[in-house]
Amino acid sequence: MSHKPIRTIAVVGAGVMGRGIALVAAKAGFNTRVIEPHPPAAASARAEIDKIVNRAREKGDWDAAARRAIEENLQWAGSPAGAKGAELVIEAVPEHVGLKAEVYAGVAPYLSPDAIIATNTSSLSITELAATSGRPKRFVGMHFFNPVHRMRLVELVRGLETDEESLKLVEEVSLAMGKETVQVRESPGFVTSRVNVLIGNEAFAMLETGVASARDIDKALKLGLNHPMGPFEMVDLVGLDTRLFILEYLHQALGERFRPNPLHVQYVKAGRLGRKVGRGVYEYPTT
Repeated sequence: MSHKPIRTIAVVGAGVMGRGIALVAAKAGFNTRVIEPHPPAAASARAEIDKIVNRAREKGDWDAAARRAIEENLQWAGSPAGAKGAELVIEAVPEHVGLKAEVYAGVAPYLSPDAIIATNTSSLSITELAATSGRPKRFVGMHFFNPVHRMRLVELVRGLETDEESLKLVEEVSLAMGKETVQVRESPGFVTSRVNVLIGNEAFAMLETGVASARDIDKALKLGLNHPMGPFEMVDLVGLDTRLFILEYLHQALGERFRPNPLHVQYVKAGRLGRKVGRGVYEYPTT
């Protein structure tokens, strides 16, 4: 049985990833609804989206048509009822199975049986999350990267029961957003997170033992290995607490090579969580 192409997308969560996903969805022409129950988070997301759009216009990357598309297609809701009629829900809330399960239960009454739920998790089990959704065949991992409007990749992750049509439809959505995709069979950390956290963990080990400064480690990987960002720049952007959660999950699932470096753990305990709080490996202006 075939279904119509996806036209309406609900994005749950207006954090760093959710707002970025909503932005590219609206720019691509999808009727996009952002569901964010916390007014300060919604206000922050609106301001950040405006900043990104204005910066892109000033640099000549986006034209007036792109701005109009975003303004016309982007809507905001404070409750799960905002998902009513959406053919695709993209969940982008923090990495906790229980919280994600609450999201799926909240939107379920407003979705048709054919609607697809995608999770933006970077490490959690798609099969486990799908089992909490009530629609495991219509459940997919859709792993975007930060910053969403610039990063080209989306990892599409198939759970045990994900059907082919769901995978095909979310791939079409990703391509319409201007992304490229890779398909991954479910495995802890998928492809990118699994490799990236090892690089970051080794960088912390080198910093801890004085091999080089954080800035020189970042510079070495950018200039010597052609990485667009150094590992410490990256972890500050992602959030040291988020990265630590992923490491702890992979340590439990895959063994000792993913044990979090003690210095990384200390930074998190000290509240040095990255750009979002103004201080991580580096310090950032708070205004």
